Amino acid sequence: MAVWWATRVECISAMARRLREKQIPREAVRDAHRVLAALAREWTEVTPSETLRKRAERLLTIHALRAADAFQLAAALIWSRDDTAGHAFVSLDDRLRDAAQREGFQVLPDR
Repeated sequence: MAVWWATRVECISAMARRLREKQIPREAVRDAHRVLAALAREWTEVTPSETLRKRAERLLTIHALRAADAFQLAAALIWSRDDTAGHAFVSLDDRLRDAAQREGFQVLPDR
């Protein structure tokens, strides 16, 4: 599993927001933090670079993405060395899913 360098921060942000909005209980957030920590010990992180920044900038000009999502997709493209065939991209965000599919990734989960 390969992820963008800021993935942990994005996950924690989403959990904290849902907790503040009382959409999930504190116990679920604690469990999710444990799962996230376990996954982070196993995944490969794609770190920031000038190449990644330029790729994200290009993606913003051709896809309807937010900046953070452009970094996610750019990291996946760099990790795959632009050979997206046979590689899965996991997202629940419709715009990011569409862009990843247009870039050639198999998008999960299936909908």
